[in-house]
Amino acid sequence: MSAASNHGAAPYYFVPGPSRHPAMAAFGLFFVILGAGQWVNGHGWGAYSLFAGLAIWLITLYFWFGDAISESEGGQYSDRIDISFRWSMSWFIFSEVMFFAAFFGALYWARIHSVPALGSLENSLLWPDFKAIWPSAAPGNTASPAGTVAPFTTMGPWPIPTLNTAILLTSGVTLTIAHHALIAGQRSKTIFWMWITVLLGVTFLGFQAYEYMHAYHELNLKLTSGVYGSTFFMLTGFHGFHVFVGMLMLLFITLRLGKGHFTPTRHFGFEGAAWYWHFVDVVWLGLYIVVYWL
Repeated sequence: MSAASNHGAAPYYFVPGPSRHPAMAAFGLFFVILGAGQWVNGHGWGAYSLFAGLAIWLITLYFWFGDAISESEGGQYSDRIDISFRWSMSWFIFSEVMFFAAFFGALYWARIHSVPALGSLENSLLWPDFKAIWPSAAPGNTASPAGTVAPFTTMGPWPIPTLNTAILLTSGVTLTIAHHALIAGQRSKTIFWMWITVLLGVTFLGFQAYEYMHAYHELNLKLTSGVYGSTFFMLTGFHGFHVFVGMLMLLFITLRLGKGHFTPTRHFGFEGAAWYWHFVDVVWLGLYIVVYWL
């Protein structure tokens, strides 16, 4: 993924030798899933299994990515490998688009179909006190007329969501500046703007953490707050996780830039992380409108 490859020396298509990394990654993920399943079912030892599995998985990724970087910097990756990386990243981002489409679709279905259907005449005998309005934030206006959903206050677009929108849009600009600087061979400028982008990503996550604490402690808005609470936290929470992953990508790319990796003509490691970050920006714009404004 670096540009250090020598076109004349690189093999026609690089085939890595046998590796323990896939087996070790699967071994770690096994304990992650086992531990998570046991933990949520009340078994305390599940937490130890989950974190041990995460440690195995992360250590494996560290060495696996290190091998890939060494292969790239050693001139093993030809143009055909570069093309395969681009297709792989494209399909990965497409899978992420479908992932978020499922959650946006769940929110759409709840608002447009499920809530009106529950408030229709056909269901009036089953839930006579139900009122088909969105968001269902008051007693008697929830999807649980029996009172099992506690009253809550919805999350508005100001100030934190709007500030976070400005932060993410700004980070997209700083990342683009860094990319153009790399193409122009201005490594110091590239590194500077990349650090600014990473800092903006960390700031976004800090604001979102504060927003969650405000929602839980002051608005009584939780995952258990009916369909509004579940869709709000699923959409914003998974997006926040993607921001965290994207921030880590940009951080590692920045560290590699400091070590002299990537050149103006071959730097797909940088481009792949940039694609992912711009995808995260676009998803947030849709989330900001649909979740916070509508």
